[in-house]
Amino acid sequence: MLDDGYWESLLRDAEREIDPVRQAGEGSRPDDAPPLRFNPAAPRRWDDSDDGDSEEDWRRAEVGLANGEPVQVKVTGYNRGGLLVEFGALQGFVPASHLVTAPAGQTPQQRAAALAAHIGELMSVKVVEIQRDRCRLILSERLTRENGHNDFDLGALELGAVVWGQVTSLCPFGAFVDLGGFEGLIHISELSWGRVGSPAEVVQPGARLELLVLGVNPEAGKVALSLKRLRPDPWLGVGERYAPGQVVEALITNVVNFGAFARLEEGLEGLIHVSELAEGTFTHPRNVVAEGDLVRAQVLQVDGEKRRIALTLRGGETSQGSL
Repeated sequence: MLDDGYWESLLRDAEREIDPVRQAGEGSRPDDAPPLRFNPAAPRRWDDSDDGDSEEDWRRAEVGLANGEPVQVKVTGYNRGGLLVEFGALQGFVPASHLVTAPAGQTPQQRAAALAAHIGELMSVKVVEIQRDRCRLILSERLTRENGHNDFDLGALELGAVVWGQVTSLCPFGAFVDLGGFEGLIHISELSWGRVGSPAEVVQPGARLELLVLGVNPEAGKVALSLKRLRPDPWLGVGERYAPGQVVEALITNVVNFGAFARLEEGLEGLIHVSELAEGTFTHPRNVVAEGDLVRAQVLQVDGEKRRIALTLRGGETSQGSL
């Protein structure tokens, strides 16, 4: 389950991303790391000036950089490069690549939503770079997990184990899930027994799910997960529930050039070939049915081994309403 091809799409975007912290260390400025500014919302003592507050926090940051101890910060905002956090009277920056659940492989809108979801959270981070002359403070959440602060023991995880995780982001090939310090992937083929056009049809960021472990690679920090395998396979015993000649009610889920897919039950779809949609001629299947139509169809063939059900609308009729 953990062959190179399986993970190729998972790693593609991450490998292309330039690490803003490493880039800054080489003398160039991350485009999305804003200069720090004083935080007017930070608590102050009545006899302190802004300079006094910031000096104390600079010293606290320098101690954190020297000893490597995690500190707690509050997320106050974001930009396309990462999160803005409150570090006393200072504003710190956590690059997206240094989040435990980095939003990789997303559209700009999905990435923004994933980052915005952190606002208001308390986050444990380590100081990784200080440039006082440029008012820059770079922090990392990921380093707190990579150096012994994991909540999740990946090495103890076994194939077939059932775990709970929270969906952090979606991408065309699946859903990323936070397991408490390590991120797993539910491939799109493991989201549902039925046909899935997009992961958003099944799950959304923030959802907490019970999942089955399909594969573990502790050295690479990879976990393959399945949502569908904790649910009954609707294709088991399908020949006992459906037979040729049977009339069924189905929901049109997708219309394509060669016909239409119709859902008989959750995770179980049949195909109405274009030749079985209606009598006569028509230019496209959409002239006969549309997504959301409820239809009365007749079963032509059932093949549980190949997971195929052939349906026909000849002699049946599409309902007037749609869902």
